[in-house]
Amino acid sequence: MPIKAKELSAIQVRRLVNVGYYAVGGVAGLHLQVTASGARSWVLRYTTGEILTSKSGKPFYRRRDLGLGGFPDVTLEQARDKARDAKDNLTQGIDPILEKRSQRQALIASQATAKTFDECAATVHKIKSKEFRNSKHTDQWINSLDTYASPVIGKMSIADIEINHIVKILEPIWLTKNETASRVRQRIESVIDWATASGFRQGDNPARLKGNIDTLLPKSSKVKVVKHHKALSFKVAGGFMHDLRKQQGVSAKALEFTILTAARSGEVRGAKWGEIDFEEKVWTIPADRMKAGKVHRVPLTDQCIKLLEGMRRQESGLIFPGIEKNGVEQMLSDMSLSAVLKRMKVDVTVHGFRSTFRDWTAEATNYPNHVAEMGLAHAIESKVEAAYRRGELMAKRRQMMTDWATHLDLKVKPANVTPIRSVQHG
Repeated sequence: MPIKAKELSAIQVRRLVNVGYYAVGGVAGLHLQVTASGARSWVLRYTTGEILTSKSGKPFYRRRDLGLGGFPDVTLEQARDKARDAKDNLTQGIDPILEKRSQRQALIASQATAKTFDECAATVHKIKSKEFRNSKHTDQWINSLDTYASPVIGKMSIADIEINHIVKILEPIWLTKNETASRVRQRIESVIDWATASGFRQGDNPARLKGNIDTLLPKSSKVKVVKHHKALSFKVAGGFMHDLRKQQGVSAKALEFTILTAARSGEVRGAKWGEIDFEEKVWTIPADRMKAGKVHRVPLTDQCIKLLEGMRRQESGLIFPGIEKNGVEQMLSDMSLSAVLKRMKVDVTVHGFRSTFRDWTAEATNYPNHVAEMGLAHAIESKVEAAYRRGELMAKRRQMMTDWATHLDLKVKPANVTPIRSVQHG
């Protein structure tokens, strides 16, 4: 055991400048070490319960030197307090050096397995990219997190994220951009779920909606702001179609086909010849281009068939190809059809023509709601109407689309083709 030394004062300690170890007293084994460079630091010398054997065969206890910090940053009084704490650990059978080493290794291990939210999001995005229908959706997923979540929690350890952080992200956009906020929350929840399953965090998911986020923010159904698409009145749609058919170019043909089939722009722009059955007069849209992720069959009218027969077949297989890139025809851009409307000086949207079609079925025909909704490839929330989904109702839909095409052939020239109203249809 160390010999009890005389207790030195702070002034006496300051005067110790020669190279060596100086017992300063107060706590047995506490020394001030002075090196050849002039640096001074505190060292607690102690013996462990481990017995070793010398070269001569004599047993002895292992001695260790525990560093307690540099002088004068660590004062004499602070060094004695640290030494006493270390001595207390020794009396409990805890070797302070081994304990310090264990803590350091645990810290290194935790740092090695720690992940920030951004790191986790990047990994989840890579996994989910295989689920997305196109690159646009892939980019939207990660871009929404980069825009709204990363500034708040991006650099935080995924293990430290709590509900107050999620609320801080969502609150500014919950009322003004509720649909975006809802998607951001779902994506954050997915990232945290992955991190929990991967062992990077524990506990409940702070981004969970039910019984969690929904108790801290207003109900989305009460504040949801619906974005409407400007739609042309069906009463003047025939006049518009008459003018559209005078337009030149692939984009104009694609817009005409979009209106005739009441399809979405992306479904038409990606249409390929292999999807068209001229004998059955059916266009089969694959699931990966459908919003609902399900195959959708569209009955083609005589007007549709005539339009298709007038298109030149391209090596790319695209019915409505865009410009070439590196010698390969690309799909029309999502703005190409809108450009036709702009050129015609018609203040409506491409998507709005689905609303025009839906208004026509509701106000000018007796076709049941579920037939019209099936024509638009909408998901039907009503369980009663959804029962009709067991079949495609192709015969009824074909007659409906034939009547729609006939209505569009009416050459009624509108005095003003600005939209009568704005409505939403997905």
